[in-house]
Amino acid sequence: MARKKKLSVGIGTAKEALDRFEATWERAARGARVTSEHRLTFETLPQLLKELSPGRWTLLEVLRTGGKMSVYALAKQLARHYKNVHTDVARLIDLGLIEKTQDGKVFVPWDVIAAELRLAA
Repeated sequence: MARKKKLSVGIGTAKEALDRFEATWERAARGARVTSEHRLTFETLPQLLKELSPGRWTLLEVLRTGGKMSVYALAKQLARHYKNVHTDVARLIDLGLIEKTQDGKVFVPWDVIAAELRLAA
C-alpha cells in the first residue's frame, strides 16, 4: 500500500520549529532513522483561519477530488469569480497547499491535511 502524503497544519512559534529541526538534525547525526515531515505552522489561530478560510478549504476539496485543472475550470466548478479564485490559488501556492504544473494547471499534492490545535497551558 502506498504511503499517503500528509501535511500537518498547526499553530506554533519559530522557536518550536527550530527545536524540531535541531532534534531531527541530532537524530540524523547519531545515525538514527529520520522520517520526512511536512508542516505548515501559523503564529496564531486567527492567522490560520484567515489563510484557510471556508472558501479556500472548499477550493482545496474541489481541486483534490477533481484533479489537475486550470484556474478558470476551477472557478467555473466553484461558481466563483475567476479573479477571486486566482487570488486564493496564488496564496495557497505560496503556502505550499497547492502546486502548479508546467502547463499551468493546479493541483493539491497532499492526500491528507491534518490540523492540530492546542490550547495554551
